[in-house]
Amino acid sequence: MGRREEMVKLAQEMMRNKENIRNIGIVAHIDHGKTTMTDSIIAAVGLMSEELAGKQLLMDFYELEQERGITINAANISVVYKYEDNAYLINLIDTPGHVDFGGDVIRAMRAVDGVIVLVDAVEGVMPQTETVLRQALRENCKPVLFVNKVDRLINELKVDEKEMQERLLKVIAKVNLLIRKYAPEKFKDKWQVRVEDGSVAFGSALYKWAVSVPQMKKTGVSFKEVYKHCKSGTQEELSKKSPLYRAIMEMVIVHLPSPVEAQKYRIPEMWTGDLESEAGKAMLNCDENGPLAMMITDVTVDPHAGEIATGRVFSGTVKRGVKVKMINSKREASIQQVSLYMGPERVNVEDVPAGNIAALIGLRDVRVGETIASMEMQPFESFKSSAEPVITVSIEAKRTADLPKLIEVLNKITKEDPNIVATINQETGEHLLSGMGELHLEVTKYRIEVDNGVPIEMSNPIVVYRETIMGKSPALTGKSPNKHNQFLLSAEPLGEEMLNKLIEAKIEGKIRKKDVDKIAKLEEIGLSSDDAKRVWWVHNNCILIDNTRGIQAIQEIKELVCQGFVDAMNEGPLAKEKCLGVLVRLQDAKLHEDAIHRGPAQVLPAITRTIYACMLSAKPVLLEPRQKLFISVPQEYMGAVTKELQQRRASIEEIKAEGDTTIIIAIAPVKELIGFSSAMRSATQGRAIWTAEFYDYKPLPEFMQKEVIKEVRTRKGLEPEPKSPDYFLS
Repeated sequence: MGRREEMVKLAQEMMRNKENIRNIGIVAHIDHGKTTMTDSIIAAVGLMSEELAGKQLLMDFYELEQERGITINAANISVVYKYEDNAYLINLIDTPGHVDFGGDVIRAMRAVDGVIVLVDAVEGVMPQTETVLRQALRENCKPVLFVNKVDRLINELKVDEKEMQERLLKVIAKVNLLIRKYAPEKFKDKWQVRVEDGSVAFGSALYKWAVSVPQMKKTGVSFKEVYKHCKSGTQEELSKKSPLYRAIMEMVIVHLPSPVEAQKYRIPEMWTGDLESEAGKAMLNCDENGPLAMMITDVTVDPHAGEIATGRVFSGTVKRGVKVKMINSKREASIQQVSLYMGPERVNVEDVPAGNIAALIGLRDVRVGETIASMEMQPFESFKSSAEPVITVSIEAKRTADLPKLIEVLNKITKEDPNIVATINQETGEHLLSGMGELHLEVTKYRIEVDNGVPIEMSNPIVVYRETIMGKSPALTGKSPNKHNQFLLSAEPLGEEMLNKLIEAKIEGKIRKKDVDKIAKLEEIGLSSDDAKRVWWVHNNCILIDNTRGIQAIQEIKELVCQGFVDAMNEGPLAKEKCLGVLVRLQDAKLHEDAIHRGPAQVLPAITRTIYACMLSAKPVLLEPRQKLFISVPQEYMGAVTKELQQRRASIEEIKAEGDTTIIIAIAPVKELIGFSSAMRSATQGRAIWTAEFYDYKPLPEFMQKEVIKEVRTRKGLEPEPKSPDYFLS
């Protein structure tokens, strides 16, 4: 029996020993050493050779990851490790560090209970470190800290022993500050990382050594000795005395929670169902004999096996050949295979009990976020953080014959990566692809062309705007095409505070009288009790309220009114961009008594066109997406960077010096950031490191509104000028 088969057998035996399971993620800023460190853990259990650890980067098995030297996809592996006479099953997810792939980190955090946060000792806590730590804490994942690349402090920055310790303490203090800022209230103190209890380790993933206070007591290796080995270039010796995997594995086993412990406080945060119900109790207790409840956190499409859905089993046992319910999509499916991931390989098993991460085959058309269960239950809440695609390109197949295949490939890619949004512009027939940034779209292009063999033409990036209103419209009456039905509608802005709360509440779709929790959330965001009960639909963070009284047939056309509202919010009147933060009220309606005269062909255009007229009478504006930039640059290039930012309508929020590096935090419109990478490279001779994350939508400056509306409309094949309100009411 080979080592891998042996590991699978051990993992299967261990899966039911829930106290000895750890589900962990590895998170960090790009290039801080996550994948290199993961190699050492894999080598420690004999799944790869010690010599290759840190060089092979086993979890970066996708060829583009090897080519570019970055992690693009989150990768899973299950290993069994012996610690103090007990065996532990570690289900580990190595996540990407680049901000464009932050969606993968968000999804992985739902599957794990704890994270190892890696920080480069020289660069310190970077912007993306803060982002991934915030995402982990929002999902109630407990952190431990590994300060990596300590050897660089000694060999490159030539610090002395005292200064080395001071710099390390600074990193720990900064991480604790973030934990205090973002951790749930009850864990702000409890989850602080401390050198003395071993929830912090220091080392070098590349040279495969690490120390922590508990390990120092066992090995006798002190900081003095660490300094000496690094200085004299004998780190190999150090890795034999104090190997990396021992300090890391001890930290994970001692400080990160088992699923039994974690699910008690995580389930109430991610599931709003009745905790006293059978399903609720089973999940709180991580009961493998209870009803099945599992959440899908990742989907990949395998050319041979089809769709592979990976996720966390919170209760019950997922078995091969069993029928399950897909709660969100209201379908049933049969599980054909159940597997565990071993890095690039997937190994089939008979079943996977609660508290583990499993991969399933047989769920057709499954999406990330799906709840898989054995009985009807409330679905899991969507992920706590959201990542907004803000940059779009238009693509077309180079060969017309490839068009059907391109549609198939886009469908596959959007399943695998929910942060890529593919749409077809109905007027022009072009395919639009929206992503998190230029790199995200470059990688997607590679996946379409190289992985799937469809050569494409890609346009220059275009920015996705939103439409909203700044004022309140009068109540306007619109008529159906046959003039037999009338609708009195008005529109008003939600207001910044209410809109932010609505975005956070993540409400979408139909609101029924029985959706008590959604109605309560709508009251919390600031709607009056009466309005909250009368909400019919929420879409794109816009709200439709029914303020009519005593109209006989209103319920019969409710679905059509809602559909008309959704259509209007998907393509606003200014430039056919999505709407944001608009509240529409249906004030009154006069309906033909004969249902045949108030069908879809009459109601839909009447509602959509009247909403357009209302919006155009209420100071409509285009909103542009903005990103928050974190730029780290040597001091001598600071002037060049600020000059570059000022040319791009950026507002500089903060400039702080850390050693001989300056960190600039700025907010800039996405439109101005197209081509920013190459401009930054030439302005700083490639010395600037920067990341950007979605910040908000803000009205375009007044002097740009007309020009941009014209530009967007022309690009979409519309007349350059928007219509007047009267046009939509005639």
